[in-house]
Amino acid sequence: MADPTSPETPVVRTVADLRKTVKAWHEQGLRVGLVPTMGALHHGHLSLVDLIRERVDRVVVSIFVNPKQFGPNEDFDRYPRQEAADCEKLSSIGTDLLYAPGVEEIYPAGFATTVSVKGLTEGLCGAARPGHFDGVTTVVSKLLLQCLADVAIFGEKDYQQYAVLKHMARDLDIPTEVIGAPIMRDPDGLATSSRNVYLSEDERQKALTLPRTLTGIVKALEAGRQDIRPLLDKGREDLLKGGFDSVDYLELRDAETLETVETLTRPARVLAAGYMGKTRLIDNMAVTPPSAG
Repeated sequence: MADPTSPETPVVRTVADLRKTVKAWHEQGLRVGLVPTMGALHHGHLSLVDLIRERVDRVVVSIFVNPKQFGPNEDFDRYPRQEAADCEKLSSIGTDLLYAPGVEEIYPAGFATTVSVKGLTEGLCGAARPGHFDGVTTVVSKLLLQCLADVAIFGEKDYQQYAVLKHMARDLDIPTEVIGAPIMRDPDGLATSSRNVYLSEDERQKALTLPRTLTGIVKALEAGRQDIRPLLDKGREDLLKGGFDSVDYLELRDAETLETVETLTRPARVLAAGYMGKTRLIDNMAVTPPSAG
């Protein structure tokens, strides 16, 4: 971590200023990393800055609450916006630049292009949130091309999103390496999320059913349990009994292709999403096939 007395992180709000800064760094032979966020920064976001710094010389964090990835009944208007506090946090860890564009900079008048990734975006969060991933891939493709960083990092809590964005960057020949970062968890085990602030104290306690259920499924599968579907069905029941109002999905998917896993022979991911009150929570955990013999 940087010295907390580090100078305030500079802020740019236009593509021109972002590119000017990054170009100057590249001309000095420096590697540049990008951490795209929607703000409301927590220790999970800050850990991404620390992780990517191991690979690069300069780190850019972007903050943009993207209207195109929120559905009509989702929380765009109430999504937390706290740029001053975010900038203070970034300064405390020595972030080199904050890119905080307005909507008009990302989606100027007449904007009419959508980037869409087929296959990986279907099912899971894609089924529950129509159009969500088109909004994500469109804005992230713009951020990657605007910055032209050497590396960009995304948290694996949004595992489907990470898989989609990695695929997108490869398909479009975007010259930025997309890497993932392990899920950060709060001390009680809940996956760190900006949306956790919406939970009441009682809801937060009930929400712990999610990581506990996933942990139980992972342990059973890695111990050699074969009946995957009944195991997942029981997990769904446990979430509902534990206080979740609804469960969008609880699935075991291939870690690379996100295809449904019927027999565990390759690295997989157990993924879940559900509503605790009005708050949608997601989580996932890696599953390693049991050793042969």
